[in-house]
Parts: sequence; structure tokens; C-alpha cells
Amino acid sequence: MFATRPELRGTFGMVSSTHWLASAAGMAVLERGGNAFDAAVAAGFVLQVVEPHLNGPGGEVPIIGWSAALGRVLVVAGQGPAPAAATTDRFRDLGLDLVPGTGLLPACVPGAFGGWLRLLAEHGTMRPRDVLGYAIGYAEGGFPVVPRIGQAVAAVTPLFATEWPSSAEVWLPGGQPPAAGGSFRNPALAATWRRVLAEAEAAGRDRDAQIQAARDAFYQGFVAEAIDRFAAGAELLDASGGRHRGLLAGADLAAWQPPVEEPVRLDYHGWTVCKTGPWGQGPVFLQQLALLAGFDLPGMGLGSADYVHTVIECGKLAFADREAWYGDPRFVDVPTADLLDPGYADARRKLVGEAASLELRPGSPAGREPRLPALLAAAPAADAAGVGEPTLWQGPGDTCQVDVVDRHGNLVAATPSGGWLQSSPAVPGLGFCLGTRGQMFWLEEGLPASLAPGKRPRTTLSPSLALRDGEPLLAFGTPGGDQQDQWSLTSTFLPYVHFGLDLQEAMDAPAFHSEHAPSSFWPRRARPGVLVVEDRAGAELVARLRRRGHRVEVARPWSLGRTCAAGRDPGSGLLVAAANARGRQGYAVGR
Repeated sequence: MFATRPELRGTFGMVSSTHWLASAAGMAVLERGGNAFDAAVAAGFVLQVVEPHLNGPGGEVPIIGWSAALGRVLVVAGQGPAPAAATTDRFRDLGLDLVPGTGLLPACVPGAFGGWLRLLAEHGTMRPRDVLGYAIGYAEGGFPVVPRIGQAVAAVTPLFATEWPSSAEVWLPGGQPPAAGGSFRNPALAATWRRVLAEAEAAGRDRDAQIQAARDAFYQGFVAEAIDRFAAGAELLDASGGRHRGLLAGADLAAWQPPVEEPVRLDYHGWTVCKTGPWGQGPVFLQQLALLAGFDLPGMGLGSADYVHTVIECGKLAFADREAWYGDPRFVDVPTADLLDPGYADARRKLVGEAASLELRPGSPAGREPRLPALLAAAPAADAAGVGEPTLWQGPGDTCQVDVVDRHGNLVAATPSGGWLQSSPAVPGLGFCLGTRGQMFWLEEGLPASLAPGKRPRTTLSPSLALRDGEPLLAFGTPGGDQQDQWSLTSTFLPYVHFGLDLQEAMDAPAFHSEHAPSSFWPRRARPGVLVVEDRAGAELVARLRRRGHRVEVARPWSLGRTCAAGRDPGSGLLVAAANARGRQGYAVGR
């Protein structure tokens, strides 16, 4: 199998991420004696600087990891909830039937900073300065501009210039977008982080006290105050075509703590795969595995028409259940155990036929009747806005990934996202913008993912961790919005588990995904039956899939997915890592 680069192997530590500078920062932390959790936090903060079109301090970060000290899997739910003022009635009064995809209205409590700090406090060893220093260095001294940053800013330059002046101040110095290949600085963000560090270190030398003080500076101090002032006072254009103030308040930030939760698990061919709960789409990965367990995938052959068809049709069933059943389990009764029950999978598997389905078919776990949003039933065949995480302004919007393994046996997978520079106006003086994850709520009452104050949106962010025979071996994930739990399945896990490919070979194989399920992003459209395949898969495969009724779209070579992975080889015990070559940003490093 062709591979663009080797699967890395070593004994000391491995970091894989969607940007080479983040991977290098994480590795530097390991070299300084930090553990995998310290390294992930440092890499995560660097990603906020060097991939600002894909994540930022105003966004969120679900984290899943294995603690060697505790001997267990943990989930840090760095997904902030809806503000107290965010009710369906409030949006209806504004004349809206969907939460806009851009602007101030869709902002939830920023979860990334709190999520990273809780991971550092409870499982890391370093102080705030040790993990923030790399990000401050790049924000203050400059970082290389990848092409998509310039493209994102260029696409929204008229908006920034006429409607969002605070964003123009950060991203249009001299009135021009950042030039690809050049160096760019964000001194406002560097100053924000330096002030956070100053307040942290004013709390004394105790590490825990410093981390708490840093958190307080963000969620109860000057950062929260700036967010409160801006959201309440600015009336700015958003994706609805109207101008609105935000609903997020300082009190929302002060009231929030990132919870630590148990993962959802499924056993599959000797592996135990762990995901976040149904407040995200993570269990859809497990539902796909439960369905696929009844098929002979190795007998079909990797990349064959039978294989692609089977994986896609099982995915359609799993994602249909996501639409009908998933939501924040603190607010709604999600039948997670029933959705993962082998008997339920057996019954659903019978729906996989020889021809592609063009229907959205949620199931009835434990006899409960599913309910889909009325908007999906009213317009099931509209074209989606595109792959990834789209915005009204057609700028690139997506996500990041970082995975780390250390010599002590710790593993971490994190999927930072949100706070995209092109999707929400920058908060004056802070150098970053708020997130827009609230667009994933429905304004229709009575759905699992309906909007409610304090409720988490049903996010697409979905890191993964897998054990074999109880031993933690693999941390992995990918950007890609609704495609995350497809690409991480088909471009990492299945080829690695069933076909003897190493991690890099698995990522480099021709990729594919379905766009059949409704998008989680404004304006929430679906593309029934659409199957996207990289053209490297070949014309014969495309023809066979079309004969089965799939609406095949052929994508450019090397264009689908940005998967990353790090772990331990079950045979040799060596540490391993790989990163996707697509996008020419992702790198794995290690020794």
C-alpha cells in the first residue's frame, strides 16, 4: 500500500496534529519532561494561534484520554452550554426559525480554555506558563500563514471592513488579508494570554493555585467582562441577514465548569472503542461498528464496491438515529444503551440492501418512536452547503485534531474547534472571537437537540480512543464536521483493524464519505444519497456504486479528511503515530 510518509515508531513519545508547529510544541513539552496531557494542552493552545480559521479561544474542545496513573479512560467535556438568555421564544421573537450560523447569537460559553485547564490541573504536571508560552511566542513574534487563513480572511474582507470593525483590526492590518507564506502576528491575543499568566502567577507558586487563577481570569475576570460588554452592546450583522446583539453574558461564563465524564464504549473484534456521550455525535461511530460487526469486511476487500456500499449504508442508519435521538443527556433521556444493544443492531442491519437508500430512517430503540425535526421532513433533498463546517460567507471553516502518547502509557485525543475568525466578530481587545456552536440547536420544541438555557449543543466534535484486550492502544480523530465519524472510521480504524495497514497507510488510502444525513450546521440541509469519493479510487468503483443507486460525486485527489493518530503498536509495543498528508499541514513527530 502506498504511503506518503512512514508511520513513526519510537519509545519516548509521539504527537500528531493538524499543524506541524502544534506537533513540534507538544513534542518540546515531552522533551522537557511533561506528560501526554501537558503536551496536548500546549499543542492545543498553539493550534488556536496558527489555525485561527479552524479554532480559537472562544471555541470548544472535547477531550478523551487514558490516564496510566488512574488506569481508566476519561472524557473532559470542553463544550460550553447555551446562555441563560437563549430560549426558543427569544429567537422566535426575533423572527428566526433557525439559529444563525454566524454572528453573536449562536455563541455558547467558550469551552476550550476551561477544558484544557481542567486536563492540565488533574492530569498534567506543568504550570500555565509552561503550556501557554509556545502559543504566546507565535502570537507575539509571528507565525507562518497557511493558504487557507488568507483565503478565509479574503472571503470576509468586505464584511470585516463594513460590518465587523473589531475583526478588521485583528485580521486586516493595512487593509489587506494575511499573505500565504508570510508571517502574521496577533498582538492582542498575545497580550490577553500574558495578562492571564500575570494574574495566574500573582496567585503564588502553587501550581494548582496558578491554574485556578488563570481560569478565574478568563471566566470571572477581564476576559469574561470584555465578552459581556461586547455581546450586550454590539448589534452586528449575522447569517440571518439581520443585525443582533449576543445573548452570552459574563454570568454564563462564571457559572460554568467543564465536566469530567465516563466515555460511551463498544466492543468490536477484540477492541473496545471509547467515545464522548450523546451530547456529541461520538456514539454514531459506535453505532456504525455495531452494524458493521455483522458483515465480513475483510472478505469484501478494502475499497471494493461491496465494502464502500456496506459502510455507507450502515452509516446512514447510524446518522439517522443521531438526528432522532441524540442530545445533552442532562436535559433529555437519550436511549444510548438501547441504541448500542446488539439486538437493535441486528434488526437495523436488515435494512442494508443491495441498493443505496435515499431515505432518512431512524430506528425505534426499545420500542420508542423516533421524531425528526419538521424542517428535515419538509425539505429533505436540498443541497447542503458543503463539506466541513460551513459559514454564510463561504469561507473555509473546520476543525483541528491533536493526539499524543507518552512513554508512561498515557494517551490523549482532542478535537479543538469553533471560534472561527470568519464566523463571529472579534471581541475588542482580546484578539479572538466567540464560537457559533449554538447553530446546532433546533428551535422546534420537544426534540432531543432543541435549544434550552444551559444545555450543550449536539456537537460534531468527536475524538476517539481504542483499547485492545483492555490495553489502551490508539488515540485518533479528524476535522470534518459531520464527516468526522466517517473519516476516522474509514481512514483510520477499519483499515488498521481489518486489513493490516499501518496508521499512515490507512490514512493515505483513497477516502470517501456520505453527505446523506442532514448537516449539523446552518442552514441544516441534506443531500440524500450523495456519496463523495476521491478520484484515486478509480472510475470502475464509481461506476459500480452508481449502478447501486449512489449519487456519486468525484472529489479531487487527496482532498477528503485530515485524520491524526498516536498510540502503541500491539505487536512490538513501540509507540506509533501518523498524520494525514491532505492539506499539507498535518504532521506527526516523535522518537
